[in-house]
Amino acid sequence: MRTPPPPPPGRPRIGIPVRLSNSRDADPRVGEANELFAYIVDLVRDGGGEPVLLTFDSDGGSDGGSDGGSDHGGSDGGGLAEQLKELDGVVLPGGGDLDPRLYGEEPGAACYDVNVAQDALDVAVARGTIDAGLPLLGICRGHQLLNVLYGGTLVQDMADGPVTHHEPAAGDAAVGGGEGGGAGAWVWHDVDIIPGSKVGRLYASQGTAHGLTVRIASGHHQAVARVADGLIVTAVAGDGTVEALEDPARWVASVQWHPEVLELPAEERVAPFRAFVDACYYRQNGSMSYQENIG
Repeated sequence: MRTPPPPPPGRPRIGIPVRLSNSRDADPRVGEANELFAYIVDLVRDGGGEPVLLTFDSDGGSDGGSDGGSDHGGSDGGGLAEQLKELDGVVLPGGGDLDPRLYGEEPGAACYDVNVAQDALDVAVARGTIDAGLPLLGICRGHQLLNVLYGGTLVQDMADGPVTHHEPAAGDAAVGGGEGGGAGAWVWHDVDIIPGSKVGRLYASQGTAHGLTVRIASGHHQAVARVADGLIVTAVAGDGTVEALEDPARWVASVQWHPEVLELPAEERVAPFRAFVDACYYRQNGSMSYQENIG
């Protein structure tokens, strides 16, 4: 009689740094970013992971709550370091614009919701994750942050071109670095992803014999300018905008688009997060995916 396999270990623990700007901010894009944060927390859980909310001054937790925002920044990185020791991977979510001083520029008029505390938290989480050798996935702002962290630069405000990357916000102002101009206010365009890349594996179920082209939800007014040394481009839009990056030496990857938006079919929303959870599990166990183990 065949011995049954051992029960699977607990869900992979996926850290997500909280959003520090409060949804009551007068700029509606802040509230929209916090809604997207909550979607990511849910999708990590639906994909088989245990979401752990990361801050400088708390012990984390798995409850996404009703608002990703917070009124505290904190400066104690010690608690964060302890939290990272208990994780299997990290997702860097979207949000407002990075402070351009992080890449050697002065902020332009188009920058919005520049939050020094948020930058400090996200940078600390990203550096700690990379140093620990944990898988790291950046989304929109997280994509831009990884490029800056590795030494690259950003376009502070994209000029109009052949591919539309965002809808205008109220009053014809440009939408923010990570988020659309309102519920469902996304523009949709194709991106070509390199099959077999880390991002390609997140979207492998949508590939064909002719390559991997994915229709994505876009809502950003900033983009990668100079690609950092140590990162390679693994997806582009039709106008050449850098849509995905990865570190070939470790599991670090990012996408400029929003895989979490509600307008996508449910399976398309959860599939990249499920694949990322699998990558985190496989790094720890080295034999099979989490989904295979619980199957």
